[in-house]
Amino acid sequence: MTKPDMQWWRDAKFGMFIHWGLYAVPAGIWKGQEIPGIGEWIMKRAQIPRREYEKLADEFNPIRFDAEEWAQLCQDSGMKYMVITSKHHDGFAMYHSQCSDYNIVDRTPFDRDPMKELAAACQKRGIKFGFYYSQTQDWYEKDAVGNDWDFPNEDEKNFRRYLDNKVKPQLKELLTNYGPIGLIWFDTPMTMTKEESQELADYVHSLQPDCLVGGRVGNECGDYRNLGDNEIPDEHVPGDWETPCTLNDTWGFKKNDHNWKSADTVLQLLVDIISKGGNYLLNVGPTQEGVIPEPSCEILREVGRWLERNGEAVYGTEPIPYIKPLSWGRVTEKADKVYLHVFDWSSKVVLPELTSPIERAYPLNNPAAELHWNAETVAGEKSLVVSLPDAPLDEHVSVIVLETNGELRHM
Repeated sequence: MTKPDMQWWRDAKFGMFIHWGLYAVPAGIWKGQEIPGIGEWIMKRAQIPRREYEKLADEFNPIRFDAEEWAQLCQDSGMKYMVITSKHHDGFAMYHSQCSDYNIVDRTPFDRDPMKELAAACQKRGIKFGFYYSQTQDWYEKDAVGNDWDFPNEDEKNFRRYLDNKVKPQLKELLTNYGPIGLIWFDTPMTMTKEESQELADYVHSLQPDCLVGGRVGNECGDYRNLGDNEIPDEHVPGDWETPCTLNDTWGFKKNDHNWKSADTVLQLLVDIISKGGNYLLNVGPTQEGVIPEPSCEILREVGRWLERNGEAVYGTEPIPYIKPLSWGRVTEKADKVYLHVFDWSSKVVLPELTSPIERAYPLNNPAAELHWNAETVAGEKSLVVSLPDAPLDEHVSVIVLETNGELRHM
């Protein structure tokens, strides 16, 4: 089977992850007690019986949900793709599934399919739309993995039956009823065999050949790798990969988690990840009313404003593998330009090993203001040294452009 085209994903660099489901109702608290851990795992962490947990659907009525607002926030934030939980580990479908009535249309007062509305809103804005789908863990189903408090007898489980009766039928619904899907983001393969992982990857490609399959389908059967949650590698990683990250300490909404990352932190993480060859998938967790928390919106819009000014140094760029992370910042390149993303401002930046002829050096936000540069030996290494203005060029990350004469060379 032909591998789908990865170029749009490689160029995108930055995506929005959304964890939204019944777990937004308790929001981290069960029967008056705060449950440790991430919000969307409350059913597992608190060992909530499925017959109790499913009653949360009666309370789930996100009347403030607005697909246009969510898609516009994604666009305003400079994110090029969106991935949302169509079914998380709790087994509840956030779309109108025909093969299981445990879904938002059939079980809640809301009686709308938010995935249908989001798919349309994203397509209108040119945002690639994708689904998260938990293919192995499903705490609502006896034959799936994960629920050992309602279904303690492993001998009665039949995972093959779960794949055939729920996973593949629901994937077919998602890939035939919602228009072009950019990717399916699987999760926690756990007990899946290589044959089962490959079967799901092939099944997705058979339904939509251009749809990417995330690495957590398991057993290296995805089109790209997903690193661990919030995992930031120390240096360049070859191949196509992505790091999923939280904006606070949880994925699903928790009412008492206010540990938000700053726009500065988000931007430095974005630049750090893309300079090492990856994509940055950053999560928001909406409330049970369907509202993305305002601190999330403020942070992401600030990030988007920076990307409006500096997106040339992010989208469609590539890492320079032989340049290690530097004390002052990170480096990306595109065509005949090298971009120096300066985190820590000083009188100069030193770029070791780059020996390509440099034609010009200037701030990205002011191309007319040429900067002085020189080839020097610093700490015993041939280096390029660029002199900087007295003050930073941006309130967040400042970007310097080096125009090179042809292909980059290094020692």
